[in-house]
Amino acid sequence: MIHLRSVALRIVPSDPPEGFPFDVPAVAALAEAPLHFRSPVTFLVGENGSGKSTVLEGIAAAARSIMVGSHRLDDDPSLAAARRLGRALKLTWTKRTGRGFFLRAEDFFGYARGIDQLRAELERERRAIADDPDLSALAKGLGQMPYARELGGLRRSYGEGLDARSHGESFLALFQSRLVPGGLYLLDEPEAPLSPTRQLALLSLLKSTVEEGESQFVIATHSPILMAFPGATIWSFEGEAIQEVPYDQLEHVTVTRRFLDNPESFLRHL
Repeated sequence: MIHLRSVALRIVPSDPPEGFPFDVPAVAALAEAPLHFRSPVTFLVGENGSGKSTVLEGIAAAARSIMVGSHRLDDDPSLAAARRLGRALKLTWTKRTGRGFFLRAEDFFGYARGIDQLRAELERERRAIADDPDLSALAKGLGQMPYARELGGLRRSYGEGLDARSHGESFLALFQSRLVPGGLYLLDEPEAPLSPTRQLALLSLLKSTVEEGESQFVIATHSPILMAFPGATIWSFEGEAIQEVPYDQLEHVTVTRRFLDNPESFLRHL
């Protein structure tokens, strides 16, 4: 399902645009040519500083996406520029959805800490009721029920806690617990904590969510493994324009392939 059809820059604060993020070439390019989403999975690809994450953050702000992390998108200080960009973007929808989320890989630790803090608070409240000498057994049982229900839900979603697993395992557990049908998922470099094998597991999870859940993914990435998703659209953020590029012609793919075929040819120049 393609919920979000396109994104364009509808307001240019000045001519020529001044200041970040409007002076980023990829952002300025959206005023001339909207970025279209023609498949359920779209990748934004480019070197560091090319603007792919900036555009993704702007889309998240314009769509008012739920943010997975320790802050809300509306008050995260690191997303002030994204909020400015979001107010200048025009999003065109096939069917607007309030489901899904926006996730930057670096926000995962804040999310994991938040889950553990919530678990600890619920357990303290439950224990306080259980230990209250002034309550009858019936009152204790009834009083603990809401807390036990919430704790059980966290346990079903995350086991004994995200911190009890490896970083990659807990990252995948987050996706498995939070992916719901009909969502728009905006992901910034989700491969960062994942080994190649775990990246393949994420690909499988994306495939099943797209096929069974009618969800859409827009992903900024450096990973040739993730970019290989069948039928995905790949937009390259290189130079002054954003261009659609076939998988086999991506620099990330050709450089990685050449290196794996003959690492010595690269290493001797170090």
